[in-house]
Amino acid sequence: MRLTLIHPCIGRKRNQPYIRLWQMEPLPPALIAGLTPPGVEVRFYDDRMERIPFDEPTDLVALSVETYTAKRAYQIASEYRKRGIPVVMGGFHATLCPAEVSQFADAVVIGEAELVWEELLADAARGTLQPFYKGASRPPLANVKPNRSIYKGKNYLPIGLVEAGRGCHFVCEFCAVQTVFNHTQTRRPIDDILAELENMRDKPLIFFVDDNITSNMDQAKAFFRELARLKIRWVSQASINAAHDEEFLKLIAASGCQGLLIGFESLNEANLRKMNKGFNTMQGGYEVALANLRKHNIRLYITFVFGYDEDTESSFRDSVSFANEHGFYIAAFNHLTPFPGTPLYTRLEEEGRLLYDAWWLDDRYAYNMIPFQPARLSPERLQRGCVEARAEFYSLRNIWRRGMHPVNRSSAAMWWHYYGINYLFRREVRQRDFFPLGDESWQGELLKVRASGLQPNLHTPQILEPGRLVSS
Repeated sequence: MRLTLIHPCIGRKRNQPYIRLWQMEPLPPALIAGLTPPGVEVRFYDDRMERIPFDEPTDLVALSVETYTAKRAYQIASEYRKRGIPVVMGGFHATLCPAEVSQFADAVVIGEAELVWEELLADAARGTLQPFYKGASRPPLANVKPNRSIYKGKNYLPIGLVEAGRGCHFVCEFCAVQTVFNHTQTRRPIDDILAELENMRDKPLIFFVDDNITSNMDQAKAFFRELARLKIRWVSQASINAAHDEEFLKLIAASGCQGLLIGFESLNEANLRKMNKGFNTMQGGYEVALANLRKHNIRLYITFVFGYDEDTESSFRDSVSFANEHGFYIAAFNHLTPFPGTPLYTRLEEEGRLLYDAWWLDDRYAYNMIPFQPARLSPERLQRGCVEARAEFYSLRNIWRRGMHPVNRSSAAMWWHYYGINYLFRREVRQRDFFPLGDESWQGELLKVRASGLQPNLHTPQILEPGRLVSS
């Protein structure tokens, strides 16, 4: 059996290559390749950096789909299906919108693939693919072994992506992660992660891709105690509550943490309450948390999101001033995006504030456009405000000033990288504005498996509380 794995890009301007700036190894295809049993020939193509050989013989095509890549994924699926090759799709968008995805895929994996992938491959070999596959519970992550041999010959950034845990226990209104995993987290055994890292000594930096590496604090601390002996450099994503745990900060510093991405999202407490992130203001709020992080030389990638109901013209200026004052290593100033299936999407839909039926498929929509009506700003002003905030934060003057911050220059290597990373962000300030979703050069209509999407009728688990599953 021949299996082709595809990582779709967001889109492509007519007759132009994809933007080549930040291509890191995509972990989902390697995880699927690692689940695939011996005897199956696996090929992998990254749509961001190479042409897909649609006429190359294969028996099954698999794509991991995010909301922003959905239109391009459906184009790719159409090319294969018109050649008579079945297509399976999984990923966040397939879990959030299984009925939609089922129109363009012969089979849809809902949720995590670990418990169903071999069954799906066996059905594909027999020609009996089912419309939907979903595990009866969240899978244990023991023996998860990404097959990174599929990256051979690809020119990715020299950063190793590793998964230590999956999911997050918080219930932020806008977050697709908590929707997909029902605000729970599972973690890999410590020895499995350490063994994987031992085989990645060629990577100068490890990015733990966990949605929230602090979500299970006790297990996280146990992991970092063991990680310290490997003497690696790593970065990851965390929630701000971790900044108030002195033991945790000491452990991550000792284990090689070079920086954390933390979602501040807003300086307005009413906005934070609306998005279910009131915990951001706990124990003295941002000022205390930042002082704790600075004490341990933890560099920060802070994200802000604009478009909640209390945001006004001053929100952009205040956030940029705050970010520069505190010398953040890098920062993101993004507009709020209502992803399907999230509580935010449902609320805006009920309030009649969505501007498209499905913005990710609408030909009028392009990257960085605002797909909803903000309360106190026009969609156009919200979009422009985010761009202007990025431009100001990544001005040459502010890059230089933040580079002098003691935390940013506490490591010679990370200080050197600081300038390169910030100049790359500076180049990207306006580069993706109005970037198309899907390939503008693609010809034809999307080929559907069926005229309308199927609703999955599955025996699925209902999660009553973290770690306790009952069948519904």
